[in-house]
Amino acid sequence: MDDSDLPRPRGDLASKLATEDLDPYSQDELGDRIALLQAEIERVAAHRSKAAAHRSAADAFFKKPGT
Repeated sequence: MDDSDLPRPRGDLASKLATEDLDPYSQDELGDRIALLQAEIERVAAHRSKAAAHRSAADAFFKKPGT
């Protein structure tokens, strides 16, 4: 069995990031972290839009005639 066939584990990295203690970080490090997270949000949003467009195209293609 290929690893990609296995279910995704619960508790992804975003969940782990949300519980990380931020006290040790400097102001500059926090700024860098914010920029990185904002870039990741944009990447995920773009992927979601692409997936939604793909799904809409598939739904339109496989739509039953007369519905």
